[in-house]
Amino acid sequence: MKIGYPCSNLSIGCSTARTFRLASTSPERAAATIHANLDCLQMALEWNAAHDIRFLRISSSTIPFASHPVMTFAWQREFSGQLAEIGAFIRAHGMRVNTHPGQFVLLNSPGNDVVANSVAELVSHAELLDLMGLDHTATIQIHTGGVDGDKPAAIDAFCQRYIELPEIVRRRLVIENDERSYALADNLVIHERTGIPLLFDVFHHGPLNEGESLPEAFDRFTPTWDGHGTPMLDYSTQHPDRQPGAHAQAIDLEDFRAVVDQLGDRDVDIMLEIKDKEHSAIAALSLLVRSGRLSAPDDSTHVR
Repeated sequence: MKIGYPCSNLSIGCSTARTFRLASTSPERAAATIHANLDCLQMALEWNAAHDIRFLRISSSTIPFASHPVMTFAWQREFSGQLAEIGAFIRAHGMRVNTHPGQFVLLNSPGNDVVANSVAELVSHAELLDLMGLDHTATIQIHTGGVDGDKPAAIDAFCQRYIELPEIVRRRLVIENDERSYALADNLVIHERTGIPLLFDVFHHGPLNEGESLPEAFDRFTPTWDGHGTPMLDYSTQHPDRQPGAHAQAIDLEDFRAVVDQLGDRDVDIMLEIKDKEHSAIAALSLLVRSGRLSAPDDSTHVR
């Protein structure tokens, strides 16, 4: 089991998601921004390795405007060496990474332009992971998409467009259940038709499900990963003072323990979608070590 957090490390004093205004795009600005983002990504990975955090979601803004026509700068060629070094570090430390493009990625949209832009965005994410030399267990996760008043037709559209995706995207793509349109059961229909692995979001399962308990849901989603690596699970809880769906500021360790207990002996990698990022990851790791779920690292100072 690997524990991780998304995108930003709050302890290292830099961002992996620096960007610039579209109107001020230039090759020089793009190169400087990408270089700074990749330097910060390396720092985050080194910090994580020192604290036994082996899972990280890479920001979708690491390469700003990567899929936009304005990006004429050949970032793939310019940064191939630095990306290969980052990938080698990830492999050497037994880490796993993934990416999560934004909500505008809608493969089943009725708009051809939206679909074309979505494919371009997915290709840019796949290129990033390919240039790191990472295998298919470094995934790209998306929400299944919209319904547009006809879920069966939307599922048909998703399946057809998935089949038409470039192979570099298909080999990495996974879909997650959401809280409004696509429950685990809906995504299972898509899996049965396409073979795409299903990432399971515990928080989203609460408001949208077909009555499955968590152990039943675990039994249903984990087999979809056969041949695709360790299943992936997103975890959070509701922020008590924000609108429904807002993620918590800090981990609820009692709730987290209850979810892990229901996992039983299932092996999953858990992404903590929690606002305080690495701080909750360290707290979760400490709990898992104390409970005997994970072994303590050789250097006991890595888990505080």
